[in-house]
Amino acid sequence: MAALEHAMQTLVEFMRVNQEWAIPIVFLVAFCECVAILSWLVPATVFFTTFGAVAGASGLSLAPLALAASLGAGSGFLVSYWAGLHLGPRVHDYWPFTRNPQLLDRGHAFFEKWGLASILIGHFFGPLRAVIAIVAGIVAMPAWQFHLANWIASFAWGFGLLYGVGRISEFLAR
Repeated sequence: MAALEHAMQTLVEFMRVNQEWAIPIVFLVAFCECVAILSWLVPATVFFTTFGAVAGASGLSLAPLALAASLGAGSGFLVSYWAGLHLGPRVHDYWPFTRNPQLLDRGHAFFEKWGLASILIGHFFGPLRAVIAIVAGIVAMPAWQFHLANWIASFAWGFGLLYGVGRISEFLAR
C-alpha cells in the first residue's frame, strides 16, 4: 500500500507541473476508484485529498476538477452496474469473488437492507464502493433508480472530496 501511496504522490506532483493533464487524470482515477475490483487497487481517497490540497493551495480552478471526478465516479459505478446486469450471479465465478465470496454477500446484504440509499452511501465507503454497484446490477435494480442515486452520489462525492479539500487548502494558503 505504501508503494501505491508513493505512486499517487508522484502523480500529484506530475499534475502540479503539467496542469493540462489534470482533468483527464482526475477522471481516470475517479473512474478506477468506482469500478468493481479496480477500486481495491486505486487509493483515490489519498490521491484526491492530496491533489485537492495542492490544487487549492496552487490556485487551480477546482470546479472543473471536481466535475471530472464526479463524472469519472459516476461512469465507474455505471460500468459496475452494467457488469452486474450482464453477468448476474456468475460474478461469483470471477476473481476476486472466487477467493472472497463474502464481499458480494456483504454487499448484497447491505443492498437488501438499504435499497436505493445503498448506492448513495456506497460512494462514500471504500469497501462498499467496490461491490455495491455490481450488486445493484446483479439484482436488476431499476435503471432509473440506479442512475438517479449514482449521479447524485457521484457529484456529492466528487465535489465534496476534491472541491471541499481544495477550498480549505486555498483558504489556509492565504
